Amino acid sequence: MKKKYTLGVIGGGKMAEAIVRGAIAKKFLCADQIIVGEPNADRAKVFSSLGVSVAENRAVAADCAYLLVAVKPQTFAEAARDFQEKEIPAVLSIMAGMTKKAIKSVLGAGTTVARAMPNLPCSVGEGMVALDASDCSEEEKQFAVKLFSSTGKVTQVKEAQLNAVTGVSGSGPAYVFLFLRALTEAGKEQGLCEEQAYALALQTLKGGLALAEASPQTPLSELIASVSSKGGTTVAALESFSRDDWAGSVSRAVAAAVKRAEELSL
Repeated sequence: MKKKYTLGVIGGGKMAEAIVRGAIAKKFLCADQIIVGEPNADRAKVFSSLGVSVAENRAVAADCAYLLVAVKPQTFAEAARDFQEKEIPAVLSIMAGMTKKAIKSVLGAGTTVARAMPNLPCSVGEGMVALDASDCSEEEKQFAVKLFSSTGKVTQVKEAQLNAVTGVSGSGPAYVFLFLRALTEAGKEQGLCEEQAYALALQTLKGGLALAEASPQTPLSELIASVSSKGGTTVAALESFSRDDWAGSVSRAVAAAVKRAEELSL
């Protein structure tokens, strides 16, 4: 039987909102093709304002072709009780750390499950989403890729790689903000006002990233060298970073995030 809605969403948090907004803005889906289950009245109003239908979880799961599960992992089993006796559509999970095996143990071994790890910049259309859709048909896989592409870029990975993804891109925006803050503070220490230091640091990060993106065939070592001249200011800064083992610090930080993701995995 044909389903009334293309996409059903269980959980109406910020990431679910980003995905729904992106799908509508990029015209991948129309608002009337989406239904959301969200018990919080204020959050439900956000989706209603987009023209999206809001209903109980049971009704959402019963009448959609694809089910995006966007609740916290620790609340999944409780939320699933509302609909697990129903015929479950293809599931797209953005629950961090909850494996396909764990999801199937709740919904049934025959459930088709894809897992995705989006990050916060999805909320402004510049996200990075890692997707494991290895259990899906080609049609289901293409739907997942197009849905998540509406929030940024998508790369397909194996499920076993998702914890590494968490350490690099899932937690990664915080590393960017940390460096932006540090560079801003360093500028203030050298006599700039906060507004000047922040503007300089922010645009420098944006410009550097744009240059790297525009030069995909150029090794990063060459891009670094292009800013450096023997005995110059950049070399002095890079030598300071090297003495402080800055690259090693980044590596250890990512490893710590991956380790924690492994500890939290179900």
